Amino acid sequence: MSKFANDVKELLEYVGGKENIAAVSHCATRMRFVLNDPKKADVKKIDAMKVVKGTFTQAGQFQVIIGNEVPVFYNEFVRYAGIEGVSKEEAKKAARQNMSLLQRLISHLGEIFAPLIPAIVVGGLILGFRT
Repeated sequence: MSKFANDVKELLEYVGGKENIAAVSHCATRMRFVLNDPKKADVKKIDAMKVVKGTFTQAGQFQVIIGNEVPVFYNEFVRYAGIEGVSKEEAKKAARQNMSLLQRLISHLGEIFAPLIPAIVVGGLILGFRT
């Protein structure tokens, strides 16, 4: 029996079951869920789990903070649930379905302008040093 077997079962139940998961991925410390119906997730029960350090929703993704052991937990989760994990980019695309038109517009603008910020800052510093 694996280290996270009970936690994996509980988390799957608390997010609304396999049917409620449109996509799942992970980063260094978090599991990122794109849920078909975010209201089905029982956030209080998820927060009460020992392995969970916190939860929040951002950009259409329900994120569960697990910690440094998230790769092991994630592998057990997808194996138990019988679902296929996706990349972060695919999860972002799936998460857009849960966002309103305004949120999608702002997200696109952020993705366009965020890489330009360092160039603008450097340009401002150069102009400042010249005077």
